[in-house]
Amino acid sequence: MSQSIIVVKLGGTESVDFSAICKDVVDLLKQGKQLVLVHGGSAEANALGEALGRPPRMITSPSGYSSRYTDRNTLEIFLMAVNGKVNSFLTEQLQMLDVNAFGLCGLDGRLLQAIRKESIRSVENGKCFIIRDDFTGKIVKVNTELLHLLLNADCLPVIAPVAVSEKGEALNVDGDRAAAMIATALKAETLILLSAIPGLMNNFPDESTLIRVLPQSQLEAAFEVARGRMKKKVLGAQEALKGGVRRVIIADGRIQNPIINALAGKGTVIQ
Repeated sequence: MSQSIIVVKLGGTESVDFSAICKDVVDLLKQGKQLVLVHGGSAEANALGEALGRPPRMITSPSGYSSRYTDRNTLEIFLMAVNGKVNSFLTEQLQMLDVNAFGLCGLDGRLLQAIRKESIRSVENGKCFIIRDDFTGKIVKVNTELLHLLLNADCLPVIAPVAVSEKGEALNVDGDRAAAMIATALKAETLILLSAIPGLMNNFPDESTLIRVLPQSQLEAAFEVARGRMKKKVLGAQEALKGGVRRVIIADGRIQNPIINALAGKGTVIQ
């Protein structure tokens, strides 16, 4: 039964069409598929931060990965926007379509257990800085018993990318990598990473250079052409495939039937 599970990560940008995604969920459930949704919410978190006078600050690691600087105040804004508004809104949309969605985050039932990073390095204007008050973490364990309990009760888990530390602290975690960890733990058949672009491109942002099929053996080379947030998606894909997920699809979340189109191979298919 677990091989029919599809984990879908919804991007957090404004242009990703949640309503189209929800309609696909209904169709796939009717086909007997089991789904788990993981969502972002960066646009909502940014907007709320701006409104509260706490605009987002992005940091870049020495290896080129970008992430949100998350001190305690920023963490609280993130929780309000992503776990509060986005998770509830997405769960509501699914319930209106008669899908028994169950909204939660990694804090709930210790669903996503992570290790808080004692310090992170950020490169700014060519200089490397050490940040020690950041509430971000790396997921080390997924509570699969809780997820199977929900799935077996015909509930659809809708998960916000917040984890819990060993001390019980809330931690901001990368949504793509969280989805990869969940897909690995559930031995999912497919992980779909939806974003506001058609997939991985050889020459971003030229969509005519979309890479439609990418063998796992070429993933290392893919890091060279990945730009911005795409680097985290490629990293998530790599981690999922190493963990036993059969295929990962990076696809466009702005179009009609985004999940069904992704399953039909429209995007970058990595397997």
